[in-house]
Amino acid sequence: MSLHLFDTATRTQREFVPLTPGKVGMYICGLTTQGAPHIGHIRFAVAFDVLRRWLTRGHGYDVTVIRNVTDIDDKILRKAAESGEDWYALSYRNERATSEALDTLGVLPATYEPRATGHIPEMVTLMEELQERGHAYPAPDGSGDVYFDVESWDDYGELSNQALDDMVAADDADPRGKRDPRDFALWKGAKEGEPSTATWPTPFGPGRPGWHLECSAMARKYLGDSFDIHGGGIDLRFPHHENEQAQSRAAGLGFAQYWLHNAWVTVKGEKMGKSLGNALEIHRLTDIYAPIVLRYFLTAAHYRSMIEYHEGSLDEAEAAVERIEGFLRRALPDATTVEADVDLDLPEAFVEAMDDDLGVASALAVIHDRVRQGNTALGEGDRESAAELAATVVAMTDVLGVNPLSATWGGPAGGREDDLTPALDVLVTARMEARAAARAARDYDTADAIRDELAAAGIDVADTAGGARWSLAKKEH
Repeated sequence: MSLHLFDTATRTQREFVPLTPGKVGMYICGLTTQGAPHIGHIRFAVAFDVLRRWLTRGHGYDVTVIRNVTDIDDKILRKAAESGEDWYALSYRNERATSEALDTLGVLPATYEPRATGHIPEMVTLMEELQERGHAYPAPDGSGDVYFDVESWDDYGELSNQALDDMVAADDADPRGKRDPRDFALWKGAKEGEPSTATWPTPFGPGRPGWHLECSAMARKYLGDSFDIHGGGIDLRFPHHENEQAQSRAAGLGFAQYWLHNAWVTVKGEKMGKSLGNALEIHRLTDIYAPIVLRYFLTAAHYRSMIEYHEGSLDEAEAAVERIEGFLRRALPDATTVEADVDLDLPEAFVEAMDDDLGVASALAVIHDRVRQGNTALGEGDRESAAELAATVVAMTDVLGVNPLSATWGGPAGGREDDLTPALDVLVTARMEARAAARAARDYDTADAIRDELAAAGIDVADTAGGARWSLAKKEH
């Protein structure tokens, strides 16, 4: 089988063939560190974490992941000025909050996370190369700005499928020194009132990086002139990624061979934004829900599909996680944590789903089908088959980063409770056996009393064709 991915540039699903056999270079646009991360911000990281895991586990690639940090821009400077804080302190604080959020949701660490402010020499080199090729020019007003000349690059608009004549300048674009209002800034000259710590000397004058330039420079430094995959949110396709591709290829670089974009998390059909306040910030949601529940919620939809967040969304994700975890803990009662067997063959249907542009919905259907089969095996007393199915479920959920028994989540329910499940299982099973004996003797009053006793202790009992089963009662949020 071969992996096929939807390439935004060609608007087709293409077979993935890396530039170097056995190796994959992937650049992901990270967050601008202007504020604390919410689930809308973090979706990109979860989506590309699943891709990385599948490239590694499903196809055996050695994957290098570069995820940048935009640690300076207009919004950071503005917010720092409003709060009376140094811009670099605000930026670093939010960078740490983002890193903590990614760790909390089980996103594997990037191979490297370069900061924009640490790569000024590489940006200067790229600007000089563009100027030599006739694609960039310094503003004639002496402001220190440097612009990319969009009319000089015939393929501008190729990534976003737009014609240059149909484009208009952004409403908030700074027009000073531009030949054409659609030209974009490679370098922003120092402005009056901005802190001196936010400028760097260059042959073009003191200033700071343009947003688009930094990614081209950092991708080139760590992945080479050409690399395999460039990822990010769909809102970055234009102008950010369009401009990245234009300036890189105009400089003679091959740049990204595949472009992948994830869709938004929406609320009432609108992109999640600051208008919602801080209620959906990662650190607040994980005070209520286990981190694995947020991870499952962000993973369950196809990466190119919008996720509509509504009241109850995380309850649905929590129920799904509890079904998986409940089966695994019954099938593997002696295990506190269980990591995936990397040599275990994955079900063909799961592999086909993941190779079809990361079809996680179909992959999850395979997982839940194996959970149902495993519960049936347990009900029939076939613990050997149940254990085999459990090992397969662990392997599949590990690919998606939602293995409930992984040490990542620190125990039951994603680390919110001590791992008392094995001991609890012994106690509850004893009471259930007493209840079963009472029912067999037609002593229904005693049987009902035992059931009420368990319910009062937070234990749900379900009578099934395979016998009674217990689970922790669903929590109220």
